[in-house]
Amino acid sequence: MVVIGTPCNQFGSQEPLENSEMIEKCRINHGVTFQLTEKINVNGPGTHPLYKYLKKELGSFFGKLFGNNIKWNFTKFLIDRNGKPYRRYAPATKPENIEEDIKKLLAFRSG
Repeated sequence: MVVIGTPCNQFGSQEPLENSEMIEKCRINHGVTFQLTEKINVNGPGTHPLYKYLKKELGSFFGKLFGNNIKWNFTKFLIDRNGKPYRRYAPATKPENIEEDIKKLLAFRSG
């Protein structure tokens, strides 16, 4: 299993630092041990291709009414071992609440 964080400064300018400073701050202040990418855009005309794909495959609950934009930092996506998006989780979803889905995907072996 791999966890990857994708920092973004599109939500209340919460990530204004340069990439190297931001990564250091996340490690020191928040105990982040997983891989972080450089800052990317998750919404708008400059949306990173990863998020274009994820939003296309796993629209939000309110997607038909309000579009599939990422509403806030910490929206989470679980992707299976074959790269297929499995499920999208709200920003308030705690990582421990995803545990059963992770176990299910780790146990599944494609033939």
